Amino acid sequence: MRFPKRIRTYCRRCGTHTEHRVSQYKGGKRRSMALGERRYRRKQEGYGSKRRPEQKRFAKVTKKQVVVISCTECGMKRPFLGIRLKRLELVDIVR
Repeated sequence: MRFPKRIRTYCRRCGTHTEHRVSQYKGGKRRSMALGERRYRRKQEGYGSKRRPEQKRFAKVTKKQVVVISCTECGMKRPFLGIRLKRLELVDIVR
């Protein structure tokens, strides 16, 4: 899907319609000392099999892509839409 790099939409902080930069969400680096990560490692170690069975077939062919917009005036970021796409392409639209 082709999506514009800049859109004009409502900003909650500014209270008006402003121009927003569009980007694709990327998850951050996992913290090795987080409680969930420590718990996962503890359950994985030792003898025996994996904690959960490995999935043989995939039910879904696509992943959910999250589009994040950030206001050019105040810099506030928020998720804009999360939809299933094979590919997300950000394009410049000349008006």
